[in-house]
Amino acid sequence: MSWLIITEKDNTARRIASILFKDVKKLKKGRVTYYHSPSGDAYVVGLKGHIVELDFPKELNNWSKTPLEKLLDVKFVRKIKEKTISSILKDLAKDASRVTIATDYDREGELIGVEALEMVKKVNPNVKVDRVKYSAVTEQEIKAAFSKPVTVDFNLANAALARQKIDLIWGATLTRLVSVHSGRMGKDFLSVGRVQTPTLRLIVDRELEIQGFKPEKYYEIFAEFDGFVARHPERYSNREEAEKVFSAIGEMAEVKSFSRRKVEEAKPIPFNTTEFLREASKFMSPHKAMSIAETLYMNGYISYPRTDNTVYPKTLNIIGIVKSLAAVFPEADVVLRQEKIIPSRGRRETKDHPPIYPTGVASKNELSKDEWRIYELVVRRFLATLAPKAVWDVRKADLESNGVRFVANGRTLLEKGWREIYIYSKVEETSLPLLKKGEILKIHKKRLEEKETKPPHRFSASSLIKAMERLNLGTKSTRHEIIQKLMSRGYIHGNPFRPSETALSVINVLKETAETITLPDMTAKLEEEMDMIAEGKKNELEVVQDSKNMLRQILDTIDYGKLSRELKEGIKKDKVLGKCPECEGELVLRKSKAKKRFIGCSNYPDCTFTLPLPQNGTLYVTSKLCREHGIKEVKIRTKKGYWNLGCPYCNYLRWKENSG
Repeated sequence: MSWLIITEKDNTARRIASILFKDVKKLKKGRVTYYHSPSGDAYVVGLKGHIVELDFPKELNNWSKTPLEKLLDVKFVRKIKEKTISSILKDLAKDASRVTIATDYDREGELIGVEALEMVKKVNPNVKVDRVKYSAVTEQEIKAAFSKPVTVDFNLANAALARQKIDLIWGATLTRLVSVHSGRMGKDFLSVGRVQTPTLRLIVDRELEIQGFKPEKYYEIFAEFDGFVARHPERYSNREEAEKVFSAIGEMAEVKSFSRRKVEEAKPIPFNTTEFLREASKFMSPHKAMSIAETLYMNGYISYPRTDNTVYPKTLNIIGIVKSLAAVFPEADVVLRQEKIIPSRGRRETKDHPPIYPTGVASKNELSKDEWRIYELVVRRFLATLAPKAVWDVRKADLESNGVRFVANGRTLLEKGWREIYIYSKVEETSLPLLKKGEILKIHKKRLEEKETKPPHRFSASSLIKAMERLNLGTKSTRHEIIQKLMSRGYIHGNPFRPSETALSVINVLKETAETITLPDMTAKLEEEMDMIAEGKKNELEVVQDSKNMLRQILDTIDYGKLSRELKEGIKKDKVLGKCPECEGELVLRKSKAKKRFIGCSNYPDCTFTLPLPQNGTLYVTSKLCREHGIKEVKIRTKKGYWNLGCPYCNYLRWKENSG
């Protein structure tokens, strides 16, 4: 009889096997590697995430002919994705006396483990089963986890199963609804989803707010002194009123009050997933950052990157970790110089996983460039949460000239504290010399500045993730995936994000015909119900049925004729780039019989004007017009990032000139 250990991925299986057993043997079946203890009584098998997937029956695969209501009454088909792994599990399970589930400890990981366990139970129904929980793939953590196994949490797995079913039903139903009525099917289908659509609405609504914004003029008054600038505290919408105050200003000003104090600036809180992705998105996409973080976790460099926790557990050997990092990060000395190390703490404290922290020491040459950037971010954040507070010299002066008041503020960094370590937060200092109450100062120059109110900012990856968290859209584990999906489907581009014409059309039509789909309320309610499944307060079937009832009500209220007309009209806008220079027809995006994309005239075959386009990458038509040709500029997104093609006509003429 043997012991079977099941992990989520091969990397983790290899590391766990090497920690638990010496001289591990590699075994192979097809392309799948698994691990065998030298004594021959233990096996470690790494899965590839979900090895089972749910799908609709084949008879429902015809999008045009299948009534949407049929998708709501579906009995899902279970398909084995990884047949070789399934075969290995069943073979090993026959002689197993014990099975240990060692997948990642969260909802998705629990479901992945339960899926594998169900396969094992089919061939060995009475096998003893336990579960190990760990937050870092290090020797200490793994040995501690295996010394104290727990039971499998089926409620947690059922919460993930409910999400899987709900997202599949909503995604398939809404995607078919919009794709069929817009005529966009095949590879160009329009993706719509339970979380995806309310998230897209946030971006679209912000864009509409920006487009509809009308700037208003206002006026501010400034006075320049030796070494600093002071501002009149009021701003005026009326120029005459501002000029009246401006003309009253004399040549001198009296210091009415001056204050100076030391202000401590709190250090940042430990990284949970949301805060980590917000910071990482300053230099790469959240999706890429999470992928790299998972690799670092599996290789033993950082702790589990999917966590809500912002409070370090008391059992964490903080000083030991800092000392080990000091060899690579000299800034660790800022932490070690303190008499007492007091970590910062956020508002959320959970018991499943600690905040993200470094679990191993890496040098720059051990990791790829991007891996090092994420590892360094995690290390510096960890050290910053343990460092002293920063201390600022904050000064404030009130001045007056002929009854006109001015205010000046200054701040200088006295003690860097955590800012010496955390290089991602910019230090902004403002000069203000020491002044005395009653002191008379010469005004070297006074300024009346005309300004305009600014529209709201577009969402960046960082601010969008924060908004999604606030509205309970998605989870810590899925938000980056939702943003990636919106980008890959061509709904949004850039950072800050801009929506495409198709995105504007889809959201505006859904707002008019089925607004519930675009609001966060329904999604947030389902998220709460899935939490209740995890807590054992609701069952999975009940919550899935609730979601079906919601969707049925939405479908019953839709004006399908209006939906179809407006979707087609909106999508057409996304394909029109401008006027044809030869016949005044419309230049539109097209595909040849060979599926090659190009720009052609809408008056074809009477007009044969065309422009070439790059064949690789996702194409985005921007709203920016070429001044010379009046054609919309184009961007291409590839794996390496964005490439601004600009005006396709200008680009073609340059190419023709260079090649001629």
